[in-house]
Amino acid sequence: MNYIVFDLEWNQNPDGRKHPDSRLPFEIIEIGAVKLNEKREIIDTFQCLIKPKVYHWIHDSIHEVIHVDFHELENGIPFPRAIRNFLEWCGPEYRFFTWGDQDVMELQRNMKYYNLLKLIPGPVHYYDVQKLFSVKFEDGISRRSLEYAIDYLKFPKNRDFHRALADASYTARILLEIDEACMIRHPSLDVYQNPKSKAKEIYISYTDHDKFVSREFVSKERLMKDRTMISTMCPICRCPAKRKIRWFSTNNSKVYYSLALCHEHGPVAGKIRIRKTDAGKYFGVKTLRVQDTEAADEIREKHESLRRKKLLRRSLEKQV
Repeated sequence: MNYIVFDLEWNQNPDGRKHPDSRLPFEIIEIGAVKLNEKREIIDTFQCLIKPKVYHWIHDSIHEVIHVDFHELENGIPFPRAIRNFLEWCGPEYRFFTWGDQDVMELQRNMKYYNLLKLIPGPVHYYDVQKLFSVKFEDGISRRSLEYAIDYLKFPKNRDFHRALADASYTARILLEIDEACMIRHPSLDVYQNPKSKAKEIYISYTDHDKFVSREFVSKERLMKDRTMISTMCPICRCPAKRKIRWFSTNNSKVYYSLALCHEHGPVAGKIRIRKTDAGKYFGVKTLRVQDTEAADEIREKHESLRRKKLLRRSLEKQV
């Protein structure tokens, strides 16, 4: 099994989704990667520039950051050849590692644009080194820049940031400071290739939590009425957990929370993130995790705060 630490640089459309090719808001222009073996020894590197097809100029904000000249890209190779070369270089068995959670999704979005998504079956399991750094060295919640992490660990900065191979190399260096146990406990799952039917719904049990990815629904309301989506089960003993606080949302119905109780293992916190597909449909990603009393109290406080706001709003409406 190869560990592939990769980084992407991309160009963007200044007109947003008004552009005729809005299916590709970010066009990849560079791939850089470092390959490690199972002993975490660096054994090879990969780098290539990609000739643009959609955006035939470098957006000013992108040019200021990555310092790539458009004439360099004109000498690059087309994306279909680049991605095939990259995946062949990765080897028959590999796991992706990235800094942050966007590169894996944008890689797939670019592949979909060229009808090449079948080359990476989804959902894609990977490791977010940015998240692992936070878990290992900070609070597990904050998300720092790559340069911050390099400074924190006092590593030399011998390459410019925001070039794909340089950033991949820095990320690989940080990965070497993350122990295997931490990595195993905190995997990531990219659901850009989401389930399309009930038979394809995803159930994953990790060491300390369960994850469920639903099929598509035509509306958020139908999604949140699905029995499987709103069920609560203890991720340790697999028994139904009695719901104490029903699913509720605090931010325009994009994230829902619940609190249940397993009589053997204590509070079970639930979280549903609602995602919208490129086709305008909805699916949910549910996480169930056994929590301590403090974490359970945070959910109770969110729920109580929402209740107080509703009461205040009703009171103001009556006064009007």
